[in-house]
Amino acid sequence: MSEPQPQKPNLHHLNARSLRGLAHPLRVQLLTALRFGGPATASQLAGKLGESSGATSYHLRQLAAYGFVEDAPEHGKGRERWWRAAHDGLAFDDELFTDTDPAVRGALDMLMHEVATRHTQELSTWLGNRHTWPEEWIHASDLSDMTLRLTPGRARELVARMHALVDEYRDLPATADDPDAERVRVHTHTFPIHTD
Repeated sequence: MSEPQPQKPNLHHLNARSLRGLAHPLRVQLLTALRFGGPATASQLAGKLGESSGATSYHLRQLAAYGFVEDAPEHGKGRERWWRAAHDGLAFDDELFTDTDPAVRGALDMLMHEVATRHTQELSTWLGNRHTWPEEWIHASDLSDMTLRLTPGRARELVARMHALVDEYRDLPATADDPDAERVRVHTHTFPIHTD
């Protein structure tokens, strides 16, 4: 009997329309908080993010209108409205990166900078707190950079292979109940640079 295969994440495919629904820093923060922290109310999210509950409530409704979040009624009691992320992550339609509409370009730029900021925050938090983790985790972490000379086609191939490798480790049945298992963040950044 073969081992069950890890499941692919449920991704929200971003197009020009749905991108507009996410193109606000607080919406990105709300969606990230729900993905990592699980279901929450607008008031709980407001406290966590240092915002007013009116602002978080409004932006959660906007995220819901574009399909990023949904009600989590199993958590609510009385009039409390609980929210959860509707997907595990985002996938970008390739056309977004070449769209000539200034509104789409601006929304994409804002979102990509929010993602980069989140990556930087996560890495900084790890560096500041790694001394609190067991030694095994310190040796299992990585902070590397490499420079290659590639064509665009080879770069796309590299990215696809890295993603495929990560997918092989997604929700492995052998680690599901292991007390030593932790959630692990893997960031990849692949981009060209000019050299002098």
